Amino acid sequence: MSQEIMIPGATAVAIKCKDGVVLGNDRRATWGYTVTNKATQKLFKITDHIGLAAYGLIGDFQFVSRVLKAQAVLYELDAYDRINTKSVAKMVSNMLYSRKMAPLYTNLIIAGVDKDGPQLFTLDALGSLNPEDYGATGTGMLLSMGILEAEYKQDMTIEEGIKLVEKTIRNSIKRDAMSGNGIDLLIITQDGAEEKRIEIKELGE
Repeated sequence: MSQEIMIPGATAVAIKCKDGVVLGNDRRATWGYTVTNKATQKLFKITDHIGLAAYGLIGDFQFVSRVLKAQAVLYELDAYDRINTKSVAKMVSNMLYSRKMAPLYTNLIIAGVDKDGPQLFTLDALGSLNPEDYGATGTGMLLSMGILEAEYKQDMTIEEGIKLVEKTIRNSIKRDAMSGNGIDLLIITQDGAEEKRIEIKELGE
């Protein structure tokens, strides 16, 4: 007897700026047409210079985030240096691909700031790894990509990036019933990571 898998929604967005990266996600968890939680974490700080925005089954992306945090610490202890964004992205890509016959139901955006500057990668559930200037995933992805395509510029500052990510998620959750109940932001520069929370009332108004 099979059980239908219901994937909770999300509006996960990340962009590269000239001086860092900005990641954002909403806070709503759903099961079918029911809101099961209004304060779900879908945005994770892997290290002080790398972040992860996630969409999919909550347990699956929580597992991935825990593994990546542990591996980043082990790498630093072994190499006496912090792990870079591309290495974390390749690590999770290999993890997802190795599970392709029994996949983790999650799509991810990994972004961070290395010695060479800002980096951003998108991954699907099978580990396809793509470097990007900006990315979006989740049930609000189609709404988000239109705004990003129209308004993203490669020379954006962090301040401009924060405004764009917030605008993108705000507008997406007004039309996507699976997303909502606030926005989490992770702003990463060479100086480290800063987390912000934006409260949004019901229906995204």
